[in-house]
Amino acid sequence: MAEKILIVDDDVDTLRLVGLMLERQGYLIRTANNGAQALVIAKSEHPDLIVLDIMMPDMDGFEVTRKLRAEPSTSGIPIAMFTAKGQLEDKVAGYDAGVDEYLTKPIHPAELNARIKALMTRTSMPKTAPMKSTPATTQSSSIMAVMSARGGLGASTTALNLAVSLFQTHHVNAIAVELHPGQGEWMLELNIRPTDGICNLLRMEPDKITASAVKAELIEIQAGIRILVSNNKVKDVGLLLAIDQMEAVIKTLAGISQAVVVDIGCNLFPGYERILKLFSELVVVTEPHPLTVRKTRLMLDEFKELGFTRDRTVSIVLLHRQRADIQLTWSQVQEELGLTVDQIVSPEPETAYHAAVNHVPLVQMQPDGLAAQQYQKLAEHIMQRIKLDGIPPAAFS
Repeated sequence: MAEKILIVDDDVDTLRLVGLMLERQGYLIRTANNGAQALVIAKSEHPDLIVLDIMMPDMDGFEVTRKLRAEPSTSGIPIAMFTAKGQLEDKVAGYDAGVDEYLTKPIHPAELNARIKALMTRTSMPKTAPMKSTPATTQSSSIMAVMSARGGLGASTTALNLAVSLFQTHHVNAIAVELHPGQGEWMLELNIRPTDGICNLLRMEPDKITASAVKAELIEIQAGIRILVSNNKVKDVGLLLAIDQMEAVIKTLAGISQAVVVDIGCNLFPGYERILKLFSELVVVTEPHPLTVRKTRLMLDEFKELGFTRDRTVSIVLLHRQRADIQLTWSQVQEELGLTVDQIVSPEPETAYHAAVNHVPLVQMQPDGLAAQQYQKLAEHIMQRIKLDGIPPAAFS
């Protein structure tokens, strides 16, 4: 049976255009032009998703959301706020009221469809399972850091594509985080509108970093995951010292997502040990070059002192970027590290180029390509480790 979407807006043109757009995607559409009507339809028909405007005459979208969340029969319905009000305080108010997604007008039809589809996937539950009353902030989650011993090894690429693979292959509600204040890459790489992203959060007092504040900075990309990007303003590099705020952001993300993939790269900073202790998994990216492998070994030896042991928390990714005749073999890398290489990622320069031109993650550019399959295997490896660490598989359904 087709999934049912309730669209609530006092603008007739919006109801008609958005309704036709989603109807063409196979959804069953119901409409309401005011908040009171929306509440009646939601209670009687229990739609799979509600697309809700803010500015309406009788009651605004914030009030409608609060009433839906307060009613047991409608409290679990996913709500996407769809509005022309795009200020940060509006987004925070929306998330505080209880919305699951915040979309701003105007929006390209393809992006609207992708984000509606991703929200459906993210919030859906097995039909045979009862609805759970446990709030999202108490669900089990896995927090993983992606690191490298030096720059340019592909840690950012690995973090982004790992998060996408966890979502697309294993249906995990994943969030990818770029912990590089002032030195971000994803905003340019994915052609995202300019935003300060995580820098806004790192400027706050730690007790102000709430779930609503964090959600307001998240951006959902077409690949289906949400990301928290860094800006490219050199003056914000000093926010690497905001350790209390970093800790608050990561802990808050763990409460709203099943998996948090944090791109740390090689940017170690004073107090980094405190941040690393928050992670249940380390994904270490290296390359088959003698100097890089030796630096990686030294880094891993230091991490052991922080409690990270090979049999529990460290995965090794070997990223090939050079000709095979001038690099170490994978067995030589393993011998030098004294550890097993968990995943090899082969070079695909043409796919990487087209992914950059089209502003999409590598695994989305060619889903059946070799690199995509290798990142999917890495995601599978991580999933197996998550299960071993005691997080029930049901948490990822």
